[in-house]
Amino acid sequence: MTVSLKAMRYFTVALRHGNISRAATELRIAASAVSAAIDQIEAHFQLKLVTRQRSRGITPTADGQVMLRKFATLLEEFDTVLKDGAELKRSFTGALRVGYYSPVAPAFLPGILSNLMQPRHDLTLHLHEGDNDAVQLGLHRGEYDAILFVSDAAAPWIDHDPLIEAPAYCLLAADHPLAAQPAIHLADLLEEPVITLDRPVVTDYYSRLFDMAGQRPTIVAHANSTEMVRSLVGSGAGCAILNMLPLTDISYAGNRVVARPILDPLPTLTLSVGYNKQAPRRAVSEFVARCQSYFANPGAIISRA
Repeated sequence: MTVSLKAMRYFTVALRHGNISRAATELRIAASAVSAAIDQIEAHFQLKLVTRQRSRGITPTADGQVMLRKFATLLEEFDTVLKDGAELKRSFTGALRVGYYSPVAPAFLPGILSNLMQPRHDLTLHLHEGDNDAVQLGLHRGEYDAILFVSDAAAPWIDHDPLIEAPAYCLLAADHPLAAQPAIHLADLLEEPVITLDRPVVTDYYSRLFDMAGQRPTIVAHANSTEMVRSLVGSGAGCAILNMLPLTDISYAGNRVVARPILDPLPTLTLSVGYNKQAPRRAVSEFVARCQSYFANPGAIISRA
């Protein structure tokens, strides 16, 4: 039988009072429960820890004094942990660890986090990019407090709230002939060189789109970052189909690109925030609320072309 924290507390209170009855009164329990706790501890350690004297109450033996100090220290640390844990849930202190699916978050995550990064909050942010599956696994393992990811490929154990449906659009160099049109059809791209975003979720998504078109275009390049795709498109290497549309129309290479909506009824990708919904910390709840508020705004950075 192990010694419970409750028994340790009864033991320390009894020896502080030097009287089982007074300890029972403070603890609001029966005196027999205090006496039983002392017996349990002595039996567990097979030591005589308390001397009972009918007229003088109880006193610790030499071994009892040693155990009393150890129990008092342990109980104090335990109470501190409980207090700190409660404070952590209520406050903005500590660390907030956010994992994000790398193609989508840099365009908008700073806008969501800016108000959380105030010195008065005493909150340190840890931001980690990764693949869609990797950030979900990190949340499941407790490596992240929250994640931003594409939930069309969500693992069944991930709690999440959808934020926005991101439709497909075509990205073109500003001087591309199709850029003169206000919108295009998927069939318009079948004769064009296409640059794809080489990420597992998006690769599967492309397959669905091309299956709907009944034909696959000529893929001239695969790139695993959105900005590389945009830079290649801006240089005139080809066009691209993307879902996440930042406000800027200038690529890293300094070339102008334009986005045109695709008129076909295509599936969207769902951007979601994942987190443990069972009693989340205040900082996590606030992060989720800020994500929801950000994307409820029609002017959010990710929008239709």
